[in-house]
Amino acid sequence: MSEQATATQWDAEGNLEVLTFNLGEETFALEAMLVREILDLLPETRVPGAAPLLGSVVNFRGKIIPIADLRLAFAMPAAEATVDSRIVVIETEAEGETFQIGIRTDKVHEVATLQRAASEEPPAVGMRWRRDFVRELVRRQDGVVVLPDLAAIFRSLVGSAESAAAQSSTLH
Repeated sequence: MSEQATATQWDAEGNLEVLTFNLGEETFALEAMLVREILDLLPETRVPGAAPLLGSVVNFRGKIIPIADLRLAFAMPAAEATVDSRIVVIETEAEGETFQIGIRTDKVHEVATLQRAASEEPPAVGMRWRRDFVRELVRRQDGVVVLPDLAAIFRSLVGSAESAAAQSSTLH
């Protein structure tokens, strides 16, 4: 894979507990241990100048939580919120700092156990998404589950912000 993909933390038996959710017709999964809350949609406040992927925040119990729209990372068309839409709040770490991010979803399904034996790396050809944004694809009876590489997705934001800042400083 490209640049150092985040390793999936399978347990000793080759299992991984995940929360499955939909973006459009695709099923994605996040490690259950990352999930802190599943919220109904809340009023979002746009953040001027923020990257579109993390372009808004919500106020939840007095805490400001940035909202990630993974549809943008996976070049999916925008969709209107429905009664099934939810925000999955995860806790993650970057550069030694722990923080929470909300992931906007079209529908949350269940906590499920995926098996390493049914997983494989994304193919080198034939993917419509950036390969480095997908850690693994896992086959299940009802289709394929995508394990996104959130670290790579959010790292891409840092690179975009740094190049925009550098470009801005050369214009002055």
